[in-house]
This record gives sequence, structure tokens and C-alpha cells, in this order.
Amino acid sequence: MNTAINSLSDGKLTLEFVLKGLKKDKLISQQQAAQLNARLANSDEDENEHPLVIIAEQGWQSVANPPFPLSLERLTRWLAESSSQQYFRIDPLKVDVAKITSVVSQAYAAKLKILPVMVSETLLTVGTSEPYVTQWENELARIAKLKVKRVVVNPKDLDRYLIEFYGLSRSMLGAESESEDKPLTQLHNFEQLVEVGKVGEPDANDRHVVSLVDWLLQFAFEQRASDIHLEPRRDKGKVRFRIDGVLHLVHEFPIRLMGAITSRLKSLGRMDVTDKRRPQDGRVKTKTPSGNEVEMRLSTMPTTFGEKLVLRIFDPEMLMKSFSDLGFTSHDQKCWNELADNPHGIILVTGPTGSGKTTTLYSALKQLARPEINVCTIEDPIELVDSQFNQMQVQPGIDVTFASGVRTLLRQDPDIIMIGEIRDKETAEVAVQAALTGHLVLSSLHTNDAPATITRLIEIGAQPYLVGATLLGVLAQRLIRVLCPHCKIENKIDTRAWQTLIFPAKIKIPHNTYQAVGCDECRHTGYMGRIGIYEALPIDGNIRKLINTSTDLSEYHNAAEKQGMRNLRISGAQKIAEGLTTLEEIYSVIPPQKDNK
Repeated sequence: MNTAINSLSDGKLTLEFVLKGLKKDKLISQQQAAQLNARLANSDEDENEHPLVIIAEQGWQSVANPPFPLSLERLTRWLAESSSQQYFRIDPLKVDVAKITSVVSQAYAAKLKILPVMVSETLLTVGTSEPYVTQWENELARIAKLKVKRVVVNPKDLDRYLIEFYGLSRSMLGAESESEDKPLTQLHNFEQLVEVGKVGEPDANDRHVVSLVDWLLQFAFEQRASDIHLEPRRDKGKVRFRIDGVLHLVHEFPIRLMGAITSRLKSLGRMDVTDKRRPQDGRVKTKTPSGNEVEMRLSTMPTTFGEKLVLRIFDPEMLMKSFSDLGFTSHDQKCWNELADNPHGIILVTGPTGSGKTTTLYSALKQLARPEINVCTIEDPIELVDSQFNQMQVQPGIDVTFASGVRTLLRQDPDIIMIGEIRDKETAEVAVQAALTGHLVLSSLHTNDAPATITRLIEIGAQPYLVGATLLGVLAQRLIRVLCPHCKIENKIDTRAWQTLIFPAKIKIPHNTYQAVGCDECRHTGYMGRIGIYEALPIDGNIRKLINTSTDLSEYHNAAEKQGMRNLRISGAQKIAEGLTTLEEIYSVIPPQKDNK
């Protein structure tokens, strides 16, 4: 394609030029090109639209063997290769916005349709979607006093981030400059520094602060973040997103600005903005850019350098997911359905914090809820609001606890009761009482596996004979990361490692497994999204006979294995055999076997 550059008068790409290159590289047919040219000749479509965007909108498959979708990203890669330039995927999590926007003004970048993406002491990397337009390169190198390296970027990403990055930078500068005329406000830090002449915190309702918060939330939704962490430090505040269970540093704000952002979010969550010494909880309901409603739970905590805020993001679409979407095998689903078919008793979901227990409980309630069923919950806090449930929130300040809440629910003619968590003897006792009086009770507990749930209930203070009489079954779970479908590659299986994972069960060794590689789509982590692994334990007659204070945990494990329980390792092995994850990921959430003799 380089030899065809002479056909471009000013170096700017034309649709005819790009189609000719795609035909030459045998990615499209002559017929496809002719049809597109004919259609555009008789239409009023925007002539200023980038040729790659126009072609991507056709939804074509390549004529190569095997064929692949000619997406905008794939076309951009092709353009970079054909012009002998480097392709660059803009990852907002890795771009230092303050730095790149300080080197080149927005007006200059917009005029030339370029975007700085990386800056070092000697090199300025600039993204463009016009690889043959070169007139600006020497001029920019002279202005920035840096060597300029051009890279090819997605034209839609270029247009979007040209607005977003400079808009974010403008909001930060505006918020800081408008705070200079405000009086000094005291920062409630444990390590208080007296700084004479320093300005106060910007107003939380300032238009620039509002813009920053809006950007932060929109960015989190787009990046599939499950949590947003705002963490104050001595000089700067850090913003981190938890994506697929891993925290990523997103941005750093001046400490005064971080305080204003925190105050803005507290205000949205109906929390006391003036009280920064005590932990507080709140909630916000908003919409994503695509129009989907999202609920967020807010939690603040006083730290050494100020108030730390964490937002947990709950996607209501999770309620609509089937058990198979959550990672249930047919065996897991059969066990759960048999438990949930009982008219009364207790079903417990267990696992550590962040293992997806709440999602499982809500999904179960959603499937159990019917017009003729009264479903009531007591939660701390209510994490997802649903019109099919009657939900009550724990409020210790007015003596509404889990235990007192369940007693109230029992007078509300319930069929199914969900208790957010069994934390103490009193809650365990009222849960047992609710089950004994003819109600189906669902709740969660923190234990390492399903058999340990029995000993945990007895340790809390529940009577063993009552546990035996009411406990229907336990579902232990973990969340594991799923291999990125764009870059995972087949890997020869390590037979010894496989046998260690599945010991003592006998499961057929798969022919191949997959390993994580890393690409632009998954931010070079090798994983994209998460799924659950489960350990379902129905409580049968043999296990009930064991339930007393003198039974050792190992006896429960042995009884569960004899009953046919598939433990978390076996569930993880099945996900590996299906090509969904890796042995390393399973061992990151489940300790390896210590004895496999």
C-alpha cells in the first residue's frame, strides 16, 4: 500500500484508496467494493466520515480463509501494518491525562486530528488515524521540544478521547482555580499538617467537580468495574477500579480535589457531608451511558490522610442471569433446585467477601418469586432493589437488627425469607425458628467450604439438634477469572498438576488446556470477566446423624465425599477442562492439596 501513496493529493485517506488496499491484500472482494461505492454515490452520508468507519459499519466478513469480522479495530490494525507504522490501542486506565494534555493544546490537537498518548523525558508518542498526513510532525517536535513518534489509533477512539481527556483536564484545572478564592477549610486528618497560605477544598457542587464525578462514574461503567476506590494520600488522592477482581490505578487527583469529589458523592448518597470522623453508608441509583439502571453502595472510612470512599457497583442485569450464566453445572443446578423445592428449611450460601454470594441469593430469589409467593428480605444494606421483593434494611441506630428484623418479617405472612447474613447466635436462632414454623429461609455465612458451615453454625451458638432439623443444604462458592477469548492459546496439560488438583476424585484428563496470554482487549491480563465455581452439599440422613458438638470437621468432609459432593477443586477442574480458566487461577482462590498420596 505504501507505493500507492502518490495517489493521495494531501496524504489524507479516501474511501477509494482504502478499498483498493483491502482488495490488494485480499480482505474484501471486488463486488463488495463496487456495491459500497455505488451506494455511497447515491446517498447523502457525511463525506468527512473516516473511510475505516464507513467500511466497519457495513458489517462485512473478510474473504480470507478462515474469514473474520472486519471490525473497526481489525481495520485499524490492518491500516497500521499496511502503512508500516505501529498500531496503538488507547487504554484510558494507562494514559496520564494531566501529562499529555499539558504538552499539546486541545485546539491544536483537534485541528490536526491527533492525540498525544504517551510522554517521556525525550519522546512524545502521538496517535493519528491518518498515517500519511505528516506535515505536523516536525512542527510539533519543535513546539514540544521532544522527539515525536507517530502511532495509528482507532479513529472513533481518537474522536472520543480527544474530547474526554481534554474535558477532564479542563474540569480539574477549573475546580482547582475556583478554589483559590475560597477560605481555608480544615482537613480532618489524623496526621494534620499546618500549611500556611494554602487554599481550601473546592465546593462539592462546583460545576467542574460535578463534571469530574460524572466522568468517573461513566468511566467505571464502561470499564466493567465492580468497585471504585477513592483513597486520600499525603499529597495526592488515588482512584482505583476493581476489574475482574483486580485493582487498577486509574487516576491521581490533587488532595483538595479528592476531598471535593468525595463530598459530591456523599451528597448524592444522602450522607452527612460535614461528618468526616465516622464511617457512613449510603446508596446512589443512576444510569449508564447505554441507559441501563445501576445501583451503587457507598461506604466511607476515616483514614490517616482523610476520608476514604468505596463505591460497590451493582448491575441489576445480574438478577436476570440464569444459574448456568453464573457458572452452575447441571449437577449444581439440580442440587439447588432440589433444595429450593422444599417448603421450609434453611439453605445457606457461603464463601469469603466478594465471592458472589449476594448475586447467587438474588438470582435464586428472582427465580423463586411468583405472584402467589410473599418474598421478604432483611439486609445490611439493601444492595439491589427489586419490585418483586419486600425488602427491609438493618438499622442498628433504631434497634432494627437481623434478629429483630426476622421477627418482624414473621408477622408479615412470608413464604420465603432472605437474611443477608447470619453473624451471631441471635440471628441463627431466629433463622432456625423461622424454618421450624414453616418458612423457607435463605442466607449467607462466611466459611471456607460447605461442610465447615455446620461447625460454624454450632460455634455461633445454634443448637446442633435444631441445625440438624432445619438445615437443608449448603452452597459454597468462589469467583474465578475467565480466560480472554481473544488471546488464549492451547497448552499441553501438566498431568501431575491436574492429578494434584482433582485428588482424590477420578476425572478424565482433558486433551488440552489453555493458558493466559494477554492482549489489548483484556489489558494484557489474559482474563476477561468472572464466573463462579460451586460446591453443593445437600444435608442427608447420614450427615444429620453426625451433627453434634463433638463431631470433627474431617468427619463432615468424609461424609460429604461419600455422599457424592463435588468440591470446589472438582468444579474448578471442570472449568479448566472446558477451556474457561487456568490451574493458576483456581489455585489463587483455593489452596493446593497438601496431601495427595
